[in-house]
Amino acid sequence: MRLMKTLVCAIAFLPVSGMAADQPGRTPYTNFVLRCAGCHGFEGAGTPEGGIPAFPNSVGYIAGTERGRTYMMHVPGVVGASLSDREIAEVMNYILDVWGSIDSEPLAAKFTEAEVTRRRAVEVADVVAYRRLVVDELTEMGVTIAEYPWP
Repeated sequence: MRLMKTLVCAIAFLPVSGMAADQPGRTPYTNFVLRCAGCHGFEGAGTPEGGIPAFPNSVGYIAGTERGRTYMMHVPGVVGASLSDREIAEVMNYILDVWGSIDSEPLAAKFTEAEVTRRRAVEVADVVAYRRLVVDELTEMGVTIAEYPWP
């Protein structure tokens, strides 16, 4: 298990500056592994001690609201992913396919490249505060999502 965590960390910190965005042949899963699994893990469990929320029973609900969809485009891992908007949409849709359903029922619509472009252009000055707004909205709807330990 320790070796797996070491490998995940090593992959997560591979230099990406020389990699061109939108490289042909790179699948959404590959981009997930290269850009997301270092923090969220291969199982989407996150790391509560590191402040990384889990995907299961959460990401579909978050993506099911307008504010939540905008929030997802501004998390640090997305902002710094060095992916094109099309690739971000594909990775988000992979995440929703794997962790965004309850009893095989999708909780949110798929992302499109145009939506990613539009939502990334929205200014979100404080992503932690913005997440609190998403959580408040979901709480009002009776939905509890994964713990997020940031103040």
